[in-house]
Amino acid sequence: MFNPELMIFDEASEGRAADRCGRREFTHLRACFQMDLKKIDLNLLLIFDLMFKEKKVSTVADALGVTQPAISRSLKRLRELLGDELFYRTSTGMEPTAYALHMAEPIACALSSLSAALSDGVPFDPRSSKKEFIVRMSDIGEIYILPRLMRVLAEEAPGVSITIVRGNNESLKSDMESGRIDLAIGLIDGLEAGFFRRQLYAQGYVCVFRKDHPLAQRKLTLIDFLAAEHIIVTAAGSGHAKVDEIIEKQGIKRKVKLRIPQYASLEYLLKSSDLIATVPEALIQPNLFPLALDYSEHPVQLPRLSIDLFWHARLHRDPANQWLRNVIAIQCELPRIGSNN
Repeated sequence: MFNPELMIFDEASEGRAADRCGRREFTHLRACFQMDLKKIDLNLLLIFDLMFKEKKVSTVADALGVTQPAISRSLKRLRELLGDELFYRTSTGMEPTAYALHMAEPIACALSSLSAALSDGVPFDPRSSKKEFIVRMSDIGEIYILPRLMRVLAEEAPGVSITIVRGNNESLKSDMESGRIDLAIGLIDGLEAGFFRRQLYAQGYVCVFRKDHPLAQRKLTLIDFLAAEHIIVTAAGSGHAKVDEIIEKQGIKRKVKLRIPQYASLEYLLKSSDLIATVPEALIQPNLFPLALDYSEHPVQLPRLSIDLFWHARLHRDPANQWLRNVIAIQCELPRIGSNN
């Protein structure tokens, strides 16, 4: 059974991570200003943080319940105090200057720490909350995790909503540091200092093909695997490319007939051809929207890869974030799948 207390970070490393997102960022903030902080109105920092995230004066004004001219005046005042333009107009919105990019993370972390301190001890009530969570996950996560998560929300948190986003791993770190993304799920590298993670399950891989495929109903051998033509799902940002790397490092050359960017069309393509594919075993879990395909244990020795839940240290003690993390972890218990042969 899944242990909800199991954390990748131990207590000591948790303290170090919290310290990094406290002393370091506030020190950075003071160094950036190089001025008497009494001159800085907290509202100006709120406007800076929102402008950095939203990039539109109108959106920031609506979020704060003030007029656009009021936001423009506040930005002018902040520019004068800091001696930098901070944001400039482009066809896609207000883009930050190099100095604003330098300031964004420490300001966001300082505001988040202040918010957490003021709300510390305030419980999160999922039944009355109207909170929107932003979660990064792959299309496999949408197939495997979302249906069960949405059932829990319908029963326990009817006002809570979830927005799923995609993207590359290069932008994920900054998106989570700035608060644009609350949680990320997957096989993800590069989230280390300042981040926590919790293992959801160890992902194995199987070979899938249509039910009346010549390879169905018997043990799939390496010779069969090499002779077959393959579909490869690239799934940018999902981390499953690691499996392809492992296969190639073993000197195994597949006959790749087709590459596709996501799993949504895979079932239809396999059912109408003799192609086979290597997929996460979550896709053939019974009672979880399984693929209507036959499958076999993989003939190549592949490790079981860890699928983790990630969050930034700034949200580690946030009651709402804690609640969603625990709901997802409980819903992701995954029994190991064996071959049907």
